[in-house]
Amino acid sequence: MKYSKIPHTDIEVSKICLGTMTWGNQNTEAEGHEQMDYAFAQGVNFFDTAELYPVPATAETYAETERIIGTWFKKSGNRDKVVLATKIAGPGDYTAHIRTTGFKPAAIKDAVEKSLQRLQTDYIDLYQLHWPERTTNTFGERIYNHNPNDPWEYNFHESLATLDELIKEGKIRQVGISNETPWGTMRYLEESKKGLPRMVTIQNAYSLLCRSFDSGLSEIAMQEGVGLLAYSPMAFGVLSGKYLGGKLPKDARLTLFPRFARYSGEEATKATQKYYDLAQKHGLSLAQMSLAFINQQPFVTGNIIGASKMEQLKENIASIDVVLSQEILDAINEIHNEIPNPAA
Repeated sequence: MKYSKIPHTDIEVSKICLGTMTWGNQNTEAEGHEQMDYAFAQGVNFFDTAELYPVPATAETYAETERIIGTWFKKSGNRDKVVLATKIAGPGDYTAHIRTTGFKPAAIKDAVEKSLQRLQTDYIDLYQLHWPERTTNTFGERIYNHNPNDPWEYNFHESLATLDELIKEGKIRQVGISNETPWGTMRYLEESKKGLPRMVTIQNAYSLLCRSFDSGLSEIAMQEGVGLLAYSPMAFGVLSGKYLGGKLPKDARLTLFPRFARYSGEEATKATQKYYDLAQKHGLSLAQMSLAFINQQPFVTGNIIGASKMEQLKENIASIDVVLSQEILDAINEIHNEIPNPAA
């Protein structure tokens, strides 16, 4: 395994981060425990979860993923050997069953307390704000359309001040953001200069099919020291190649949940085929080439891999041993320039 430091901290994390959002829906508690056992044995010491998980989020399965991690900590005794990241759910129709008060101070405190209980721990290493409260062009929307009637009120300072209280109480160690924009990221960084906690990570989608992070956030990440935790690096499994040719494998994520069609449009499929052919040319699986590309990006602190099956997990973790040549990297960029961000 390879390791890196979370920027501005002494916390060392595995470059491969174990994603967990299928546990409690596609995966049982026993399967979640099996994945944690295997990943931990391979040197993965970084687990990422959220109160929202599993996804798709429903009232019936709310926070089941955190509960599964909590029972593993209790059974294994490995809590102090794992860097644990979780998140408070941002506002939206899909989170109304959790709360409707966004990142109000009471909401953040409530979310942290409940996560601590489910996770069976007394501290969280990295606590993240899952979605911006304001209207932004995230999750597949290329263009920002300003909404002058957005009910959101400027609260960067208030949110950081609340997180600061929780840090001082020892309930969380570090803080991060997720699905943020360049403007939101810089606002948090500016507010932190007023004696408040600094956002040390940003968890955004990043894959061969979605490299919008490269356009502006990568410079912020490098210049300011905000580590990217890349999620959906496999583009919901599309970058395994298993959907090529119109295939819909049984129990696959896009077969079960076709509404997550962001990565399976015509241009995304065309790009996936080109990446698949490139990987085959160099004797690599598409999955390992896709993940190795992310592992080699200088702004990436953690590559969040997730799998519903053990064979997928093993292949994904093994990508850490794959080093792409400059020839392959150049060829990847040629495809990207031809079909840029088909799933952005």
